Amino acid sequence: MRFALKECSWQTVGEELVVVFDPREAITLEDPDGQVAALLAALRAAPQTIPELSASLAAGGVHISEDDLGEGIEGLAGLGLIERAEGRGTGDPAVDERHFSNLTFFGTFADLERTRTDFLTPLRKAHVLVLGVGGAGSSLVQCLAGLGVGELTLLDHDRVEPRNFARQFLYHHEDIGRSKVEAAKAWVQAYDPEIKVHTADRWVASPEDLADLTAGVDLIAGGLDGHPDAGLWVNEAAVRAGVPLVAGGATHTMVTYVSVNPGVSPCMACELSDMPPEGTSSAAAEDLVHSMQTTNPLIGAVAMQIGSLITLESLRYLTGFQEPVAAGVRHRLDLREGLAATQVPFPDVPDCPVCALAPARVTA
Repeated sequence: MRFALKECSWQTVGEELVVVFDPREAITLEDPDGQVAALLAALRAAPQTIPELSASLAAGGVHISEDDLGEGIEGLAGLGLIERAEGRGTGDPAVDERHFSNLTFFGTFADLERTRTDFLTPLRKAHVLVLGVGGAGSSLVQCLAGLGVGELTLLDHDRVEPRNFARQFLYHHEDIGRSKVEAAKAWVQAYDPEIKVHTADRWVASPEDLADLTAGVDLIAGGLDGHPDAGLWVNEAAVRAGVPLVAGGATHTMVTYVSVNPGVSPCMACELSDMPPEGTSSAAAEDLVHSMQTTNPLIGAVAMQIGSLITLESLRYLTGFQEPVAAGVRHRLDLREGLAATQVPFPDVPDCPVCALAPARVTA
């Protein structure tokens, strides 16, 4: 195995070595003999195996046994400074150029177990069902395409209207009157012809309306409006299919997003079990919020915020670069407080009838 040094800087201060990889923190290492600095310099020069490192260091007058080098490499890898060289790129120059930023991002999380391409490859093979290609969905489609998700199914039943242009940047004036999913498909295909795109121009009025679309998908993302129970229908369809769901939206002053990992996390039906007692003013307020129909308050900056947050949580499910942070937890960003964030975990409901629909998980 060849080991590669991630982009970092270091400076010797007395008998210590200060190393910075992520600017948010500095790592201080004991290095009285300068051996760590020499090792970092050798790795910066070129990715090398342990024997190659031993030889190149010896040529510079630094003698470290291969056993000690192995321990040193493990230690530096544990600090997030070292990765496997073999998976820094795909080997295809065109693919590496297309995904340069994606590979660089994954480099932050790569280590000796998982390489950059170990994160990228599942993305390029993934199939995501996108629910809604309007406000947040417009940005979501663009973000997923930028990541290079290999296959998208786009669901919506609206047509492009001039009022959409304040926040839905997939569309152009010549698209007015056109099916949104067809216009969105055309945008994706023009952006990256390698992405497969399917469309579903339909209303959703029950979980069954999504059943034929969930087979073979790796993730469901987005959100549907038009009915107070639309989110619950999507939740049930996702749980039945055993497919992770990432959803988000906004009220006048609150951005929210959440994810559901069927069979692992609580679902949106669990969230409703924690409602105030009937007959109280709090219960009445919740009923009003659930049933109210409002003019869409989203502007572009807010819609893009939602689409980006949904995309990032989706990326966690599709690649595992991090554990999902919103599984069974509603994240709220308060526009009145400068997008200050709070998290509200769903209650654990052992007898939730929707969670019971999740297929049994097969363990390896």
